[in-house]
Order: sequence, then structure tokens, then C-alpha cells
Amino acid sequence: MITDYKKFDLFGKTLIQKVDLKPPFEFSFPVAEQACFLYMLKGEMDYQSGDDHLKIKTHQSLLLNCLNSGKQIQSNDSDRNGEIVIVTFHKDILKRIYDREIPQIFKPNNQASNQSRGAINNDFLIQKYIDGLLFYFENPTLVNDEILVLKLKEIILLLAQTQDAETVQVILSQLFSATTYTFKQVIEANLFSQIGIEDLAQKSNLSVSSFKREFKKLYNDSPANYIKNKRLEKAAELLRVSSGRITDIAFDCGFNDLANFTKSFHGKYGVAPSNYRLKVEE
Repeated sequence: MITDYKKFDLFGKTLIQKVDLKPPFEFSFPVAEQACFLYMLKGEMDYQSGDDHLKIKTHQSLLLNCLNSGKQIQSNDSDRNGEIVIVTFHKDILKRIYDREIPQIFKPNNQASNQSRGAINNDFLIQKYIDGLLFYFENPTLVNDEILVLKLKEIILLLAQTQDAETVQVILSQLFSATTYTFKQVIEANLFSQIGIEDLAQKSNLSVSSFKREFKKLYNDSPANYIKNKRLEKAAELLRVSSGRITDIAFDCGFNDLANFTKSFHGKYGVAPSNYRLKVEE
């Protein structure tokens, strides 16, 4: 379970997170056009994707892309709490901050292009970078967009200079390569977006009626009901671990109407969002 959660947003998206975890915990990465750098401050975590398994120990890190489904980190070691720092590379943010030219590290090289993760052998500079992030988490009033852009560019430069630079380039370059999504990947990538069933059908290259039939076959539920439940579950999680405004949480989870969100939340959990948060804090 999550015992403490802090984050910094850049241009409306989560850029840097610090998560304190008490085992057992499990987190599945949603399919999206992004990659993540994970640094294990304390404890251990197991990374798993299909048959691929890797143990990440204290002060070790992992770089992975989220363009494919099935990626998960977990820990069942009940004796050791964990702390993880996560830096997320969003494709649209990278394009925005590198408005003239994307760095070489994001351009395909001659290596095989299907690698989805890589353990990073941390050097002194990366550890100092993490120390710097911890300073900002302790002093959040000092953080602004300019600093976050600098911190994002800094970790990219550091990763490009590690002995694992080729692996880093293979993984990060996939963000700017053509990617074909499966039906499930389209759903998972857009669960919390402000789009409707018609848009999802279009992204899946299906008519609305064909989309609904395929959805029912795979999820044994209607698209509207399944997506609403997933969004409410995400909202409940954010209410538990963050102090964000309820309006912002509703929007971040895909609801564009606060009254509708409140009514739906009460229908699922039996209390209004504000009362749900108060019950958790008791």
C-alpha cells in the first residue's frame, strides 16, 4: 500500500513522483506514449513483463517504456518498506521543450528496437541527481516549470552518458517510432482521457457498433460501465493518497462534470468524494 505520495507536474502532466510503499504492493503500468526512469531509494522491487523478470535493489534503477502492456512492479517483502522516485518522459512534453531538435538519445540507432526495459548501472552523477530531487520534495515552494524543465533535461543528459547509453537510446527512441497498438492497448492508454466511446472506436479503426461488440467480448462489460468504474477506482485512489482538489481529481480521471462525478462516486462507494477522503483520514 502507498503510505506517502508526492509529485511535481509539468504542463499538466505528472513529471516526477516520490512514492513510499509498504509491502505487499503491486503496480501495473498503463499503456501510454511515455517512458519512465525508476530509482529505488529504499527496499527492493520486482519488475515483471510476461516472462521477463528483474529484481531492482536499493540504489538501483530501471528505465522502461510503456508502449506495450503487461509491465508491473511489485514487492511481497513485508519486512522492508520501499521508496521509489519516478521520472516520466512524456512524448508531447519532450517535443515541447526540444522545439528545435530532439536529442540524439531519442533517435533510433542500429540496435534491435523491441527492447522495452533496461537496468541502469548508476554512477555518482545520477545519485547526486536523485539527491537534488529529494531536496525539492523537501522544499516544494522552490519548484517551478523552469526548474522542472531543467531537471528533465538533466536526467536525459546523464542517462546518455552512462555505460548503458545504447540501451537507453533503444528504449527512448521507441517513443518517436511508429507504434501499432492492440485493441486493449488503445483502451488502457485512454482510460482517463476526456474522450468518448465514438473517439475510442475511431482510434481502434472500428465502427461504434463493432467496437462495442469487441469490447464486450474482451471485457465482459459495456464500454461505458467498465470505463466509468475504472475512472472511479482511480479517483478513489487519488483521494486516498493526495490532497488535490476534488475538481482536479475528477478531471484527471476523465470526468468533465463535477456533479456527474459526485453522483457516480456516491453510487459506487456510498459516500460523496469529500466524505470518502475524511473517512480515510480518520
